[in-house]
This record gives sequence, structure tokens and C-alpha cells, in this order.
Amino acid sequence: MPHVFVHGNPETEAIWWPLAEELRARGIDDVVLLSPPGFGAPVPAGWDATYLSYWDWLVTELERIGGDVHLVGHDWGAGHVYSVVAHRPDLLVSWAADCGGLLHPDYVWHSGAQEWQTPGLGEQVVSAMLERSPQQMLGFLAKRGISGDIAAHMAAGTNADMGRCILGLYRSAAQPAMRDLGLMAEHAVRRPGLVIIATEDAFVGTASMAENTAERLGARTATLDGAGHWWMLEQPAAAANSLCSFWAAL
Repeated sequence: MPHVFVHGNPETEAIWWPLAEELRARGIDDVVLLSPPGFGAPVPAGWDATYLSYWDWLVTELERIGGDVHLVGHDWGAGHVYSVVAHRPDLLVSWAADCGGLLHPDYVWHSGAQEWQTPGLGEQVVSAMLERSPQQMLGFLAKRGISGDIAAHMAAGTNADMGRCILGLYRSAAQPAMRDLGLMAEHAVRRPGLVIIATEDAFVGTASMAENTAERLGARTATLDGAGHWWMLEQPAAAANSLCSFWAAL
């Protein structure tokens, strides 16, 4: 039963490296890191980068693996996981994801997302991102606690394809898209789930919103006190312990 990890924006698979190492130390050696198109992976011809296209991409990848997976998602990777939870739970043994607030009925997109969702302004923001020199990009990531080989891998993956995919993805997911996804996930056939709550994550609503999502989806919660949006880099050992405890209890 593969343990499949999916990251988000503006990331590459490198964000999972420390956590994957911790999992291997605990005997989990069947880790698969999937990179969504435009986020560390090539963009297919005609790709429209909507969240529904990303859901279809992930379903295709899981079917190729053979299904029966433990699926884990972060940031927009969590959004893709919730889409699978809502539409194709038959592919899952279990799921785990952060950003539970995304599915709450009262969730409002953070300010950066609202900029990307605004025609004209979004293009300006993406253009400014792409104009950063490699050193400026590394500095940008360092301010967010991402450095070394992980930052270098992420900086190398920041390109025009990523910029186009950011705009297509966030614009397709303007509300009420996420609220509707939450309703579909709530009424889907349930698989064991875990909502990861990083208490200092400022992008995805409040902890109570995430707890509400977990309750609605019949999932457990794992709280990483003091961790921010990139909890898998800040607290890889604690995150590995939480995931392994969840899987062991299935």
C-alpha cells in the first residue's frame, strides 16, 4: 500500500524530503512523491490548470499506481486530496491533509490568493515573481524558513509554467468552489481520514474551521503546535509520528 504525497504552490516535491526521511527511519519505505503539472513537473499540451483538471490528473496517477493508497496532501495538494475524497474514495485506503479550513462554509481566500484571482493584478503579481533573480528567490524562501537544497530545488522549479498554473488554479477555485467541494466530500463514501492542523498556519482559516471540516468528513485530527504552513519542514519528526500513529490505528 504506497504512501503517496502531493504538494502545492509554489512548491516542488523537495518540501517532503525531511518528512520522507523520518518515515523511512520508522520503516515506511514505499513513499511516492507526486508533483502536479506546473509545480515541479511538465505541463501537458492544452493544460488549463483548473482544480478539476488537477483532480483528474491525480486520479489518473493513483489509478496508474493501482489504487489502495495512503494519500497525503499539503496546500493545494490537500485541495487535490479533498477532491479525491469527494469523488473517488474507492482509490484510497486512507487520506491525510492539512488546510482543512479550505472546505469550511465561511472560508475566505487569503489575500495572495485573491490577488491571483483578480484579472490584471494576478498577472502583475506573477510577473514580479518571475522577475526575481535566483538569489532573490532564495532570499524570499529563506524568510519563510526554507533553505538549503530544498530552497534551491523550489527556486529552480519557479518558471512561467508555474505562473500560468497558479492563475488558472486559483481562479477556478474562487468561492463557492471550495464550499461546494466540502459539501461533496461530506456526503461521499468515507475512508479513514486525518486533518493535520498546524496552529500557526495563517493561510487556511482557523483551527476551529479545520476541526469542523474533520468532524464533517468523519476524520481524526493531528495538531502540530507552533508549526506554520510548512510544518513538514519545521516539525518533520512530529509529523511523521502523527502519520505513523494514524496509519497504525487503521
